Amino acid sequence: MAHVSLLTPVGDLTLFDDGAALVALEWGRAPAAASSPLLDEARRQVQAYFDRRLRVFDLPLAPAGTPFQKRVWAALGGIPHGRTETYGRLARRLGTGPRAVGGACARNPLPILIPCHRVTAQDGDLTGYSGGDGTDTKRRLLRLEGVTAAGDSLFEEIIA
Repeated sequence: MAHVSLLTPVGDLTLFDDGAALVALEWGRAPAAASSPLLDEARRQVQAYFDRRLRVFDLPLAPAGTPFQKRVWAALGGIPHGRTETYGRLARRLGTGPRAVGGACARNPLPILIPCHRVTAQDGDLTGYSGGDGTDTKRRLLRLEGVTAAGDSLFEEIIA
């Protein structure tokens, strides 16, 4: 599978494609391999995101998952850059429970691109995050997007 690694403010990331779409984003660096035009564009967009020049990714995504997980991931894609949503509100909209939403977030194969970092607990707690350094990475991604307590569900710890 073609892949490309890049250094970002949240650590090394490796993007994988299946020839037609991105299928995974993993923390860490993979041995060098052949790139592709899609991976070159994905690298450009991810770097622009971290440089605060891109707010919305325009890349074909094909995450492998259950129909339920794909519904949750589609809902995550609707959370705007710089905003958060709670597990509970997402669950109500999807007709399920917050833990089920959290489980789908934890299995997201394309973190950052499918923004599971934008989901918080009802009280604004960052709870878990499966990528990088866990909630510290989630906090850094939200800060990068300019998330603050004002007009958002997060408490002051996010901007401390």
